[in-house]
Amino acid sequence: MADFSNRDRIVLSGLAFYGYHGVMLEENKLGQRFRIDLELGLDMSEAALTDEVESTISYAHVYDEVRDAFEEKRFKLIEALGHHIIVKLFARFERLDWIRIRVRKPEAPLPIVVGEAAIEMLRTRDQV
Repeated sequence: MADFSNRDRIVLSGLAFYGYHGVMLEENKLGQRFRIDLELGLDMSEAALTDEVESTISYAHVYDEVRDAFEEKRFKLIEALGHHIIVKLFARFERLDWIRIRVRKPEAPLPIVVGEAAIEMLRTRDQV
């Protein structure tokens, strides 16, 4: 896979949601907090030169799309949830070239004192 470390990106960190995703009965019944971090890769040259919001992607619209995808259905695996969000973002925003998503469960039902369970996925448009 290509190196994305030096490419333009929009970064949204720590988006907070409460949901009922998970394998365990308690997760489905009681729910839990989730955090989602996104890096959205796109060419921002035009936006930088024009200073026009139409030349980029609105952060508010990204948040709305993520929230809708998060609430649309329940998933057992956060891997499936992450993939679902990626598919929805690519469908909504044609400017996107790649997406990195991290889905975090700060209170995963694990015997850990501090920490969280998380997945991270990196996908280009042609991979979904």
